This record gives sequence, C-alpha cells and structure tokens, in this order.
Amino acid sequence: MELGIPKTIIHRILIEKLGLRKLNSKFVPHRLTDDQKLNRIGHCRDIIRETQRDENFLKTIVTGDETWCFQYNPETKRQSAEWRSPDEGNPKKSCLEKSKIKTMLIVFYDSKGIIHKEFVPSGTTVTAEYYLAVLKRLVGRVHRIRPEYREPSSWRLLHDNAPAHRSLIVTDFLTKNDIFLLQHPPYSLDLALCDYFLFPKLHLAMKGNRFASIEDIQRSTTSNLNIIPINDIKRSFNALLERANCCISAEGEYFE
Repeated sequence: MELGIPKTIIHRILIEKLGLRKLNSKFVPHRLTDDQKLNRIGHCRDIIRETQRDENFLKTIVTGDETWCFQYNPETKRQSAEWRSPDEGNPKKSCLEKSKIKTMLIVFYDSKGIIHKEFVPSGTTVTAEYYLAVLKRLVGRVHRIRPEYREPSSWRLLHDNAPAHRSLIVTDFLTKNDIFLLQHPPYSLDLALCDYFLFPKLHLAMKGNRFASIEDIQRSTTSNLNIIPINDIKRSFNALLERANCCISAEGEYFE
C-alpha cells in the first residue's frame, strides 16, 4: 500500500527509530528440519561425552571421504589479487570454470596423518562393492602403519552418509572386523573433518594451476597431501570438539 512517505524517511525510521538492519541472506548447505537438527545435536553430544570419558577418543578416529580433483580449478578472488598503485584501478579477469577433466580421490587419515589414499579409475563409480574393497585396503594399511589399532575395537571410523558408505555389505564388514562406526548426521559438512579441513586445504593449494593430464593431477594431489603439516591435522581433530559445542549452542543449526 502506498503511504506517500519518501523512502529516505522510511529508511531513517527503520534504522534510527526501530534499530533494524538490512542483511543479505546467508546461504546454507540445506534447510534443516527439526529432526535433522536434533540428530546433529545428538551426534555432537556423543562426541563431547566420549571425549570427556576418554581423553584419547579423538586420537582413535579415522575419517575419510571422496573428492574430485580437477585439471583446472579457478583461483579464488583473494588468490587473484594483485598489488596496484592507487591510480591503476582494480585488475580485471574473465570468469573461468572448473575443467571437465578430473579424477576422484579417496583418502583416510587420523590425527597422526594420512593413512591411505587412492584414486578411483576413470569411468568407475563408487558403489557399495567398490567402497567395500577400499575399506579392506584401508584396514590392511591401518594394521601396517598403526600397530596400536590392531586390537579389536581400537579405532573408530567416521565417514558421511553416502549410499555406498551406509550399505549393508559395508556395515556388515565393519561389524565383523570390530570397527566401531561413528554415526554422522546428514547434511552436516560443518561437522565433517574432510569437508571443513582437509579438502578445502588441499583444493586451495591446487587452485589456479593447470595440469597436463590425469597423472599430473594425481601427482600434484599426492604431493600437496604429503606436505600438509601434522600440527594442522591435529588441530582439525580438536576443532571437531569445538564445532560440536558450537552446533549445540546453535540448537542444531549451521553455525559460523
């Protein structure tokens, strides 16, 4: 309804009299339902409770996931910044997209570092059967380089809810091998170590580089994984506890 009041006066009333602010929308990965929020809170409380019960709990978690690595992934605005004099103005660059040539990485790690990584062959889909074979290779690798995990129930697996990850043959394999599975709440990238730490760090190091072949992508990916500081990896596991507290404080919503 038209009130005949100038927009400038309305603007001043909203700001000065009512104390309102006009804010941009905050984009979130998913609009969470009440049940999903409660699920997130329950998961976070479990993490906190287990950490209080056992101070080494976070050190027994092995986490992993898949990610695409591209032949070309555009650099961020910050990466493309240039030093300019005041009279030169802002640099201009054309928008570029990720290349269609890519390779999928599967990686698992704990607070001590990378345990196992492999690249999915081109044209292969990560089905339940394929992921089961990956887990068998992971278990063999764990036994070789983490002797403290050889005893039954000595380590915990944390992965997301992808269909291949929660398939019956995978859960049966984990049960038969006495590997405890930490339940991860759906739509919770902010509580997944790979998504809030490892993959962003890996991809940032590779952004703006153009690789000649799939093999070059894989070599660079492996090299960048190997140089991630162990202290950063350790801190990322401590951050899981901090994020659990933040999630509870936010009543299950996504948090800053």
